[in-house]
Amino acid sequence: MATLPNQQEQVTLDTFMRGIWEENPVFVMLLGMCPVLAVTNSTMNAIAMGVATTFVLVASGALISLLRKAIPKQVRIATYIIIIATFVTIVDYVIQAISLDLYNALGAFIQLIVVNCVILGRAEAYASKQRFAPVVVNALGMGVGFTIALLCLGTVRELLGSGMILGFQIFSSNFEPWVVMILPPGGFFVLGAWLLLFEWLKQRKERKLLESEGATAHGS
Repeated sequence: MATLPNQQEQVTLDTFMRGIWEENPVFVMLLGMCPVLAVTNSTMNAIAMGVATTFVLVASGALISLLRKAIPKQVRIATYIIIIATFVTIVDYVIQAISLDLYNALGAFIQLIVVNCVILGRAEAYASKQRFAPVVVNALGMGVGFTIALLCLGTVRELLGSGMILGFQIFSSNFEPWVVMILPPGGFFVLGAWLLLFEWLKQRKERKLLESEGATAHGS
């Protein structure tokens, strides 16, 4: 988790977009790997976990920002965990009320949002140092980035593992499902493939930047 400076940040588009690309919790910082690998065997599970995590990120970050000057430094981590656990409990009951099937599919990983490194890390590195507005915008961006990452895995795994997405048949009846994709090893395979893709894109961008700088220097 990148340590941010103590000066107050102004709300810009970068405040939101940072969590989607530059500091994506999964593809860049490799945080929250347990739910990423465990619950992404279907698109619906990925959406539900992403929305739940985003809510906890935004709500806990906003409250920590509002209380940042009142929380003693000696007990700040314990206080952050209590605040996060409160919102996780709300999410837990809401999901249980909406759909028992979804609640059972997500299992203990709803409660484990409490110890998700993404949330606690943002609370310590950002929410405790910034004003309400940038904290909410940044937390929303981080949540969206986390949800996109979960969808990248969940959609691929469900499509290859069952030939369907959100219950809709995508491939023909002749398609032979790759059962391994909806099993735990499938999560590692798909995550590894996405990480390779993003690393390739990053290196490609860096090469183009170096070539552009080299051409500029040669031309001058």
